[in-house]
Amino acid sequence: MFMGEYQHTVDEKGRMIIPAKFREELGETFVLTRGLDKCIFGYPMNEWEVLEEKMKTLPFTKKDARAFTRFFFSGATECQLDKQGRVNIAGTLRQYAGLEKECVVIGVSNRLEIWNKSVWEEYFNASEESFSEIAESMMDFDL
Repeated sequence: MFMGEYQHTVDEKGRMIIPAKFREELGETFVLTRGLDKCIFGYPMNEWEVLEEKMKTLPFTKKDARAFTRFFFSGATECQLDKQGRVNIAGTLRQYAGLEKECVVIGVSNRLEIWNKSVWEEYFNASEESFSEIAESMMDFDL
């Protein structure tokens, strides 16, 4: 399981160190893709395969389903860590998430997310203000 928040940087070649606590969970090969809210989602291959199977069940006759799967899969790339624990983040993903230098890597249960630091702080601060209301609405999901 991925959890926690870690501050990192992206170097001039687009490489970023993956937090040590996430490396084993990610495995030898993993997938990075466009996430929601202008971040990058990272999935271990076993989680990616589960997600892929679920996505195959979306009705391709529905415009929103086609748009979502195109968005999600067109940005996906298989990745591996180098000997220093770094991943080379594709330029299209860096551009999408606005990753230039400072970034934040967070664990979100079955995936990790990579955020531009200032975008994450803005998102977190806005969410923190309404956390009580969000928590209350989660009661509908038996949490």
